[in-house]
Amino acid sequence: MRMNEVIVSMQGISKSFPGVKALDNVRFELRSGEVMALLGENGAGKSTLMKILSGVYTRDAGTIEIFGKSYGDLTPKQAQAVGVAIIHQELNMCRHLTVAENMFLGREIYKGFMLDNAAMEREAARVLGELKIDISPRQVVGDLPVSKQQMVEIAKALSTNARVLIMDEPTSALTSKEIDDLFRIIRQLRANGCGIVYISHRLEELAHIVDRVTIMRDGQYITSMNFQDVTLDEIIAHMVGREIKEKFPRVECEKGKKVFEVKHLNAGRMVRDVSFELYEGEIVGFAGLMGAGRTETTRAIFGVDPKESGEILLDGKPVSICSPQDAIQAGIVLAPEDRKKDGLCTKLSIRHNIALPNLDLLCNRLGVVSTTKEDAMCDQAVDNLKIKTPNVDVDAGNLSGGNQQKVVVGKWLARNSRVVMFDEPTRGIDVAAKVEIYNLMNQLKQQGIAVMFVSSEMPEVMGIADRIIVMCDGRITGELSARETTQNEILTYATRFENKFAQDEGSAKA
Repeated sequence: MRMNEVIVSMQGISKSFPGVKALDNVRFELRSGEVMALLGENGAGKSTLMKILSGVYTRDAGTIEIFGKSYGDLTPKQAQAVGVAIIHQELNMCRHLTVAENMFLGREIYKGFMLDNAAMEREAARVLGELKIDISPRQVVGDLPVSKQQMVEIAKALSTNARVLIMDEPTSALTSKEIDDLFRIIRQLRANGCGIVYISHRLEELAHIVDRVTIMRDGQYITSMNFQDVTLDEIIAHMVGREIKEKFPRVECEKGKKVFEVKHLNAGRMVRDVSFELYEGEIVGFAGLMGAGRTETTRAIFGVDPKESGEILLDGKPVSICSPQDAIQAGIVLAPEDRKKDGLCTKLSIRHNIALPNLDLLCNRLGVVSTTKEDAMCDQAVDNLKIKTPNVDVDAGNLSGGNQQKVVVGKWLARNSRVVMFDEPTRGIDVAAKVEIYNLMNQLKQQGIAVMFVSSEMPEVMGIADRIIVMCDGRITGELSARETTQNEILTYATRFENKFAQDEGSAKA
């Protein structure tokens, strides 16, 4: 196989689901030894196209050529056999099995009638070693952080001799150092002649690894080009069909009265003596590195995790929150980090997802749901948040990531809540959908609703928040004005306890 040779060619690909035409006459090419960024808004059809290539979905029309050979509809096993592997955004790992067992699941090595665990561990160690991944084949996958699990997925793909590797949002849960490690592995695979399809909404990453881009919009192919020949603004314009003038729209409001206060909150090791205030007319961003305790803080406030001590006040009055139901009734709501696991019932319709937490508003005294109120509530959420769907009876699991996030937010806004907490609200969603979420936050801010959000993307925190609270090791280490601070200053506060620990360790050794 020569470098820069076409190894995947998809022509005229179409695919429909009930009520939705996901792909319409799409074409796509991938060459050996290149990283191809497949870009588009949520719902553009990127994941559907790659699921057809990897055998997860069948096509309605079109042709597929892999390494010069034509194929009809592939099964996942056939796709793997011809060298295609996909690493999904939601990692598909058996958490109770070891690294080696996960890597050889479904293609185990036998010695007679017995599993040859030693041979599988040796082969797993060889592949991990080639990628310079420091993980033991005997480690249980559930004990590994998400970043390491992702490395295991890559190693698993390569152990099947994959020559076409599809990565769907691979950096969405990684720290900057872990992203550097991933990019090192991608460059190594590219140098070895592997063709890599890279799907990401973090456009600033592309310059580090991408050779070419293919852009899709509304299920159609738009264009392909060399990355060095195009600017990020041009890429965004192709993706959304228009120029986005402001990536971080900011609305000026006068800071009003104190709405919400947390005093000396303690909840396990990751929430230690946390105190802060939220006011009308402002958005407060929570910054910090992974493991800083930001998500745990939102969960403790919302009543998901038990509190050891501390006080929560709304409009100056103490509120007792022992469960999410208590928080919801008080008007304090959370759009969680993992929307599929904690924020949505993916097998239920948009209608039912929005209605379920609001039954107390929709039912009469006999417990009968008013369909008129339900229709009005759902239609308002779809219109206000621009949720892309043919109707509200579509299953939430069939929506793109950005539209799923909007449904999560929509169900809470229907309650006229007083405090809205967002945990990583724009993770895994496209540029245009991000702007809509930012505009939504601004809308809440203008209505006098207290808004706080957790984000791992510093430009986002600095661009949208009015005030930034920085956490490290379960504690608040700094409070900054977004307009007057810098990324370096935020990072200094975000590593305060780590730096102190390193200094203390150095002093001890001296």
